[in-house]
Amino acid sequence: MLECVNVRAFRGGTLVFDGLDLCIEQGRNTAIIGPNGSGKSTLLKLLSREIYPVHEPESRLLVYGRDRWNVEGLRSRLGIVSNDLQQEYGRHARGRDVILSGFYSSIDTWPHQQFSPEELSRAEGLMQSLGIAELGDRPFGRMSTGQQRRFLLGRALVHEPEALLLDEPTSGLDLGATFRYIETVRTLMRSGTQLILVTHHLHEIPPEVTRVVFLRAGHVVADGDKRELMTSARVSELFGCPVELVEANGFYQAVPA
Repeated sequence: MLECVNVRAFRGGTLVFDGLDLCIEQGRNTAIIGPNGSGKSTLLKLLSREIYPVHEPESRLLVYGRDRWNVEGLRSRLGIVSNDLQQEYGRHARGRDVILSGFYSSIDTWPHQQFSPEELSRAEGLMQSLGIAELGDRPFGRMSTGQQRRFLLGRALVHEPEALLLDEPTSGLDLGATFRYIETVRTLMRSGTQLILVTHHLHEIPPEVTRVVFLRAGHVVADGDKRELMTSARVSELFGCPVELVEANGFYQAVPA
């Protein structure tokens, strides 16, 4: 799915990656974990082609085996939900239009955009399956954070993507909304959708995730099987503070050591 070899990338004027090496196989649910400022969100933007690496002969960045994509074509294979998208989204957009905008990768819908009966039906079906059908006419700015996340998830799912890219998806949600969101994502994984989760919230990592990548200061410091890396000692080292890791029902939570 993703192959990074010696990638150098900036975000704004800041050098985030200088020699990044990382491969993510198709179909393997993966969590990319690290403290703030480690480069997690920048990696997601590289994968979605919102930003591009520095072109150098000895480096490459391939997404699904290709270094060049029509962005619209790529986004039909990758469904993306990020905090940046949530902050940028129009406050007056109706819920239904939030989901429909996924067909054009736009913010809200516009008069020149036309939707087929099949696309309209797809949006209605997603609202039903995500439990937000009654909010279809509510403005985005009048929804709770959890409701907004569900509509953005619906927007990401309109093309039935092969993979979902989620950036700290439960940040700001209460416990009930967090559990419902995670269960929705687990259902999608069970049906064959690959998950790439970018987070520093360990409780967001579903049991179906089998691989974790530890990212710190723009470098991969550990990469492997979840059970091998999700230990108190390894997580303490990653975040630079003493942590005790608790596991229950396939989920992890960090408490002060």
